Amino acid sequence: MGETYIINLGRDSVSLIFTIVSPILLTALFLGIAIAILQAVTQIQDMSITFVPKFVAMFVVMYVLGGWMLNNISTFTIRLLTSIAYFTH
Repeated sequence: MGETYIINLGRDSVSLIFTIVSPILLTALFLGIAIAILQAVTQIQDMSITFVPKFVAMFVVMYVLGGWMLNNISTFTIRLLTSIAYFTH
């Protein structure tokens, strides 16, 4: 029971990390590609053009999905802390 539980716990935590981080990273990825295409078309090569929109978009995604992210993290934490009492016996 112990080894299986630890393996499932590790798998669930990695899955939670990917689930929470993926909207932010995908937003930055797609916006970065769109800005790179725009820079290639217009031949404007300024670093602030790539940084500022990605930063703002990532902040907006974190603001919009922050409640969902916090709910997932708190649910996982509560499940982890309640299972510690069972696991230590």
